[in-house]
Amino acid sequence: MKKLLLISGLALASIAQAQFSSGTVNLTAAAMTVKLDTNTTTATITLTGDSNSMMGIGFGSSGMASGSDGFIYNSSPNRDYTFGGFTTPSADTVQDWTEVSNTVSGSTRTVVATRSLTGGAGDFAIPNSVGTINIFYARTGGGTGIAYHGGSRGYASLTMGATLSTKDLSAESKKVSFYPNPAKESVSFKNADQIRSIEIFDSTGRKVKSTTLEGETLIISDLNAGSYYIEIALKDGSVTYEKLIKL
Repeated sequence: MKKLLLISGLALASIAQAQFSSGTVNLTAAAMTVKLDTNTTTATITLTGDSNSMMGIGFGSSGMASGSDGFIYNSSPNRDYTFGGFTTPSADTVQDWTEVSNTVSGSTRTVVATRSLTGGAGDFAIPNSVGTINIFYARTGGGTGIAYHGGSRGYASLTMGATLSTKDLSAESKKVSFYPNPAKESVSFKNADQIRSIEIFDSTGRKVKSTTLEGETLIISDLNAGSYYIEIALKDGSVTYEKLIKL
């Protein structure tokens, strides 16, 4: 049973370390794009558009309703705003968004800023999870001061999906995995040369098989049908766990 508890702990740790991204979303009505990335502590927004424009992103589906939270690129140093209806938005007393880069290439400006997931008082709490985040947006051309947006505005949804960091991508290329799953007679391992030994546990945590891998194939025809956990000890000293369904 200790093995199963350990496996569950590893699964929870994996979830806790997950990162999510909306990818780049085209905000067609305002000729802008936005991208939102999150990890366990931080949200990062990447906003692009005309270099001589004010550009704003609001969180939620109620538009500029009183109390709505927003991020606005403009000529002032403020980026963190609260809307109060159809009036000029107010800069938050505490600026939770921190601009980390502001670059112009040709006529396109790219602004990148970060914030904690929760932000500060009145800020929209950004989840670090799969899901949909509703936003509204606007752009005013002809200058970067805050001004009425005219018709360059709209609503959009950011669909957050799991992603891998650069470190994770490197690890993914070395990951040990097996196929098929479910399987009846045998499974074959990817990156089998990295495996030192294999132990198999049934659903109660009882060890039912211990072996070293010869080649890339593990015979499982001697196992009863059911769910198993495979403990894979690697030559670098690390251990990984995989679930197997035996037909």
